[in-house]
This record gives sequence, structure tokens and C-alpha cells, in this order.
Amino acid sequence: MEEGRARSSLRLEGFEKKVEVGGREHVVKVIGGSAELEKSGSNKTLLRIRITAEVDGVRSEYEITYGRYGKDNAAKGYATARAKAPGGREADAEKFLALIKALTGRKPKIRRMKNGTIII
Repeated sequence: MEEGRARSSLRLEGFEKKVEVGGREHVVKVIGGSAELEKSGSNKTLLRIRITAEVDGVRSEYEITYGRYGKDNAAKGYATARAKAPGGREADAEKFLALIKALTGRKPKIRRMKNGTIII
């Protein structure tokens, strides 16, 4: 993170882009963001990225958590769509997908769990 700060590559404020997800075009405007390291319950180091963004005029806080998982200790990121978000869990998931695609250029994988949780 320190190297990224030195290069100013961690600045998300003011980022704006139009992307297509699920056959619909979304306008993504990033208002702010932060990144923090913390320890999990199993003493693993986690990277938590929080992004405040406006997607299609709806302002929300999004959180992505990265950690090392599995036998190969691969770095993986997880995010969960919120049911309390405007439009419900499905709308929040679609807006989250639009945000990630706007920032990375790739559409992330999405999993729908039996209990209704959506993991991105």
C-alpha cells in the first residue's frame, strides 16, 4: 500500500465511467475510498477496501475483503450484496458488479447462496 501511495495510484476520487452489465448501461462515479489492513479471527491478514460510489444516481458504501485462502495460499477477494440497499440485494449486486467492472475492466464472478446471500 505504501508503494501505491507514493505513486498516487490509490486515488479513486473523481473516477467516472459508463459500463454495461446485464444488458443495462450504468454510470459509475467514485466519491472516495480507503484501504486498511486488519487481522481476522484466525489471525490472517486481511485487506479491506471501502469505496463510496454513486451508481446510477444511488450513493452507497461498498466493501471488498481480500485474504489468502486454500492450499495454494491464493489471494482472493470477497464482497457481499446487502439486502438493505435501495432496490434490495439483486439491485445492490448489479450496482456492485458495475463498480468493479468500471474499476478493473472485468466482470467478477457472482454466487447466489441457498440462504439468499449473494457473494461477489
